[in-house]
Amino acid sequence: MKIEAIDLFCGIGGLTHGLQKANIKVLAGLDNDKSCEYAYKRNNGVKFICKDVSSYDFKAMKNMYSKGSIKVLAGCAPCQTFSSHTFKVKDREKDVRWNMIDHFLRGIKTIKPDIISMENVRGIVKTQVFSKFVEQIKKMKYQVSYEVVNCADYGIPQNRNRLVFLASKLGDISVPQKTHKKNEHISIEKIIKSLPVLKSGEVCKKDKVHKTRNLSELNIKRIQQSKPGGTWKDWDKALLPDCYKKESGQSYATVYGRMSWSKVSPTITTQFSSYGSGRFGHPEQDRAISIREGALLQTFPASYDFGKEIRTVEASRHIGNAVPPQLGLVIGKTIVEHIDCRTHKGKP
Repeated sequence: MKIEAIDLFCGIGGLTHGLQKANIKVLAGLDNDKSCEYAYKRNNGVKFICKDVSSYDFKAMKNMYSKGSIKVLAGCAPCQTFSSHTFKVKDREKDVRWNMIDHFLRGIKTIKPDIISMENVRGIVKTQVFSKFVEQIKKMKYQVSYEVVNCADYGIPQNRNRLVFLASKLGDISVPQKTHKKNEHISIEKIIKSLPVLKSGEVCKKDKVHKTRNLSELNIKRIQQSKPGGTWKDWDKALLPDCYKKESGQSYATVYGRMSWSKVSPTITTQFSSYGSGRFGHPEQDRAISIREGALLQTFPASYDFGKEIRTVEASRHIGNAVPPQLGLVIGKTIVEHIDCRTHKGKP
C-alpha cells in the first residue's frame, strides 16, 4: 500500500529527507521562504510550493495524493513565538506566527489525512492554541499521542527538546520509542572532531560549507579564556560586557560558551554560527562552530547541498529552523510500523 506525505512549513527539507529515508514518498513541500527552494528540491527531488499557508487553498493539495494511498500530512509550524525565550514578550499572541497551527488545522480539515505528524518546541504545549488544536483533532476521530522528547534519545547529537505529535485514523498510535539510552548519546567528538581545523572567519578550501564567522579581537580573547562546558564567569573581569557586571546579568549563563567533546551539543538554533548567541564555541579551536558543523550536528548528511554560495546568516537560519533529518527518519519509521500493523497484520 502506498504511503504518501506532504510536508507543510518544509524549509530546506530536514523532515522530508527523514521521511523519505523511512520509505515514505513525499509528494511536495510547502513554505513561504523562497530561499529554501534550492536545497529542498536539490536534495529531495520533491516539488516545492512557495506559498503562504495562511492563504493557501488546500483543495489543490488534496488532489496530489494518489487514490487509495495512505495520506500523511506533516508539518512544523514556525516555533519562535512559542519558545521559552518569548514567554515574557508582551502581546506575543499578536505575532502572525501564533496562529500558523490553525492553518495547519485548516489543511487537515480539507485533506482529511490518515496520519498527522507535527514537531514543535516544547513551549507550545502550555498554550491555549495547542489545546484547541488537540481538541479539534480528537473531534475528527483521530487517535492522538504527543510527548516532549529529547532528540539525543534518538541518535541526534544535541540537547534538543521538542514536541512530537502524532495522530491517526487507523487506530492507536504512539510517539517513537527511544533508540539511545543516556550512556549511548552521540557526542560532539564523534561528529565533528575529524573536520579540518579552521581559524575565525576562515573557509575550508575543500568544503565551502565548512566556514566560520569572523570574531572581533575582544571575542578572540574571550573564547581563549573559555573552558569546555564553562561560562563567561571563567574570564578575566576586564573581558566582561558591562551588563554581565550587574546582578541582573548573572543569569546569562548560556551564552559565550565552549562545547565539550564528550557531550552532546546544545540546541542548534538559527544563530549557531555566532559565538555570542549561545554555547556555540568550538571545543578547542578559537571560533564559533562552522556551518558544516552545525549541519552535521543537526544530522544533515555531509552530501546535503546548501547551494553554490553559502551565506552564513541565511544558512544558519535554514539549518537551525530545520527538523533534524534523523528525527524525521525515526518519526517516519514509527508511521510505517503503525500503518503496517493496522493494515496488514490487524489490530493487536
